[in-house]
Amino acid sequence: MSQAHIDVYSWPTPNGHKVHIMLEECGLPYTAHPVNIGKGEQFEPGFLAISPNNKIPAITDPDGPDGEPISLFESGAILVYLAGKTGKLMPTGDRARYDVLQWLMFQMGGVGPMLGQAHHFRLYAPEKVPYAIERYTNEAKRIYGVIDRQLSKNSFVAGRSFSIADIAIFPWLRSWENQGIVLADFPNLQAWFDTVAERPAVQRGVKVLADLRQPLTGEREREILFGKAQYEKR
Repeated sequence: MSQAHIDVYSWPTPNGHKVHIMLEECGLPYTAHPVNIGKGEQFEPGFLAISPNNKIPAITDPDGPDGEPISLFESGAILVYLAGKTGKLMPTGDRARYDVLQWLMFQMGGVGPMLGQAHHFRLYAPEKVPYAIERYTNEAKRIYGVIDRQLSKNSFVAGRSFSIADIAIFPWLRSWENQGIVLADFPNLQAWFDTVAERPAVQRGVKVLADLRQPLTGEREREILFGKAQYEKR
């Protein structure tokens, strides 16, 4: 009996790549549906029904935990769900599992938000704000340092094995140059990055929907992503 296809509503961003990579690593059948965030498709009622925070990615799985369909938003929650569904990329022992979860939370609460702000103020803000650029570039360097130190004593972020913690962090570091980072300053992280980048499933995952991505440089795209469209009541 063939597995039901998971529907992934996504865009080729770091958070989208997390889920694409996870699905490829797990070998689950899926269909990727583009949600063009530069055109405002994340605000459409059909997408909001499964992702009320109007952010990608989101998934629907016809074969949920109780045999009924399930929808999920938030990339970290999706990674945990897919790990539980397949028994892959999450340790079974309590101690090792909590090691993975703490580094996943580190990504969700620190890596993504802080590097996202570095991207915003270094690349997208309509005016250069020196304080903000310095603040978030320095925070990016601090975060890279935290990961580099962790990798000085571990092959992977949460220990000896590749896990959802690595999958969560890796896509955010692919734009290291835009974050003001010199990767050679973090040799342990650089070695890990190269190892992860060579994984076939990772290479497939970062290509999902990649041909649709366009620079978010137009005024309309900026208004949708960072302006009043983001804050309209829906």
